[in-house]
Amino acid sequence: MNVLPLLTAIEFHSAWAMGMGVNLLAANIHRVSLNMTGSGIYTPNGSKVYHYDMKTESGKLLLSDVDSHPLSSLAPPTAVNWSAYATTIKPFPVQKSTFRGFISRDGFNFTELFENAGNLTVCQKELCCHLSYRMLQKEENEVYVLGAFTGLHGRRRREYWQVCTMLKCKTTNLTTCGQPVETASTRFEMFSLSGTFGTKYVFPEVLLTEIHLSPGKFEVLKDGRLVNKNGSSGPILTVSLFGRWYTKDSFYSSSGTSNSAITYLLIFILLMIIALQNIVLV
Repeated sequence: MNVLPLLTAIEFHSAWAMGMGVNLLAANIHRVSLNMTGSGIYTPNGSKVYHYDMKTESGKLLLSDVDSHPLSSLAPPTAVNWSAYATTIKPFPVQKSTFRGFISRDGFNFTELFENAGNLTVCQKELCCHLSYRMLQKEENEVYVLGAFTGLHGRRRREYWQVCTMLKCKTTNLTTCGQPVETASTRFEMFSLSGTFGTKYVFPEVLLTEIHLSPGKFEVLKDGRLVNKNGSSGPILTVSLFGRWYTKDSFYSSSGTSNSAITYLLIFILLMIIALQNIVLV
């Protein structure tokens, strides 16, 4: 199921292949009514070919040549030190207008990109996200923010996320930042996004207007910066570093339910023992 702004199928599948340094073939069931669409062939260098269609029920056969041993010609993903740059620079000025918003019920700290160009930092707990950017032209009816989130995501299966994201808000009202949006007009001449991640599993995402990927237009440097390359970008929806700290995942909700059931069972057994003792005494 596609969940904007961070978890559209083609967006995250491509990011996962890049972050893990592997080839990934993903075939979605293409059910538009269930918001399930987006298939592709992805490599450590980006998407080779993909298909995203939320307008028709038509499928598509995807074919592409890929390297059978992608890591033989590339450094392994662990060669990227995702926090190297972010932990060695002096943090950029933190805006006083930092505000709280939500993506998929997760509370992010956001700060707005007020100018056409600048350097920003936003933090949440131990995670600080740094952004340097320069827009070709800032559209008056579009608002972009830099966001940071670190913590558990989800209800029953709780996954530990660390996310740095620059995204377009749905409207100029800041309360809409983090809500799904599919179109944008603002192009960026330059961007550089980094974060003080505590995990080595970080997945780089760049999503353009009308849900398009941007292969060959960005790269990850060895010091953990996600930067654009080969000129200006297309109109941007999101630029993100999506981190997963697997060892901090929690199953508290499920185990909590189990513990409650055990507690009630023990109380029931205790009451039965007391009742039986009373019967024996009588």
